[in-house]
Amino acid sequence: MGRVTKARRVCAMPLYARFAPQPDKAKAPVRMEIEDYECIRLMDYLGMTQEECAAQMGVARTTVQGIYTRARRRLAGALVEGRPLQIAGGNFELCPQQGHGCGQSRCLPQPHTAGGASMDVPPDLSATKGRILMRLAIPYDNGQVFQHFGRSEQFKIYEVADGAIESTHVLENNGEGHGALVTLLQQEHVDVLICGGIGAGAQNALKAAGIRFYGGVQGEADKAAADFLADRLAYDPAVRCEHHGEGHGHGHGHGCHHQA
Repeated sequence: MGRVTKARRVCAMPLYARFAPQPDKAKAPVRMEIEDYECIRLMDYLGMTQEECAAQMGVARTTVQGIYTRARRRLAGALVEGRPLQIAGGNFELCPQQGHGCGQSRCLPQPHTAGGASMDVPPDLSATKGRILMRLAIPYDNGQVFQHFGRSEQFKIYEVADGAIESTHVLENNGEGHGALVTLLQQEHVDVLICGGIGAGAQNALKAAGIRFYGGVQGEADKAAADFLADRLAYDPAVRCEHHGEGHGHGHGHGCHHQA
């Protein structure tokens, strides 16, 4: 009797299960399994190492290596050959702590169908109605997105359910430096950060904490939150902040200049 392959643990089902090129010439689709997607999400999107990804998925590092290589080849095939990409099926199980952060804020709370089910159609959002699905934070100053993450004295926290903002509150910050701020956001179970200028050290700390971030955002904080939920947020994926002085990761203040 053949050896039973251990199911790979995933945090949540993908919200988007099919991608198609333009124009679509009815080519045969490339199929990516749920565990392929999870591996790409953890390593390429959240920046985990192979060891961290293996621990999160409950498998050996060599297994993650194989899944990652396979997933990248499938993704490359879809992009280069202009073929539709479908994410469905596979050998996986949903994390039993899904929606509770796995203690590391890396279980992104997303709507999902029953474990192991094929994602041929979008998930049913009504199954999670009334739940807080996301907690969003924005460095806050007099209604605006504060432009220096490491000096943020306030964050506006938005609790989101069913794709809409359910409640907000302002969180006061007693520490300085990105290390203290990232710890604070972790303690508040923040999933997403929208900010202005942000340095490489802070970005790495957020990735390690499993907090998604969108930098280079300016203007009103409430509008930025609404634009994010409407999938029209203008942000800069290459935003950087120059730090003058040492020790900002250990609770000390630092100079910061947002560059375009």
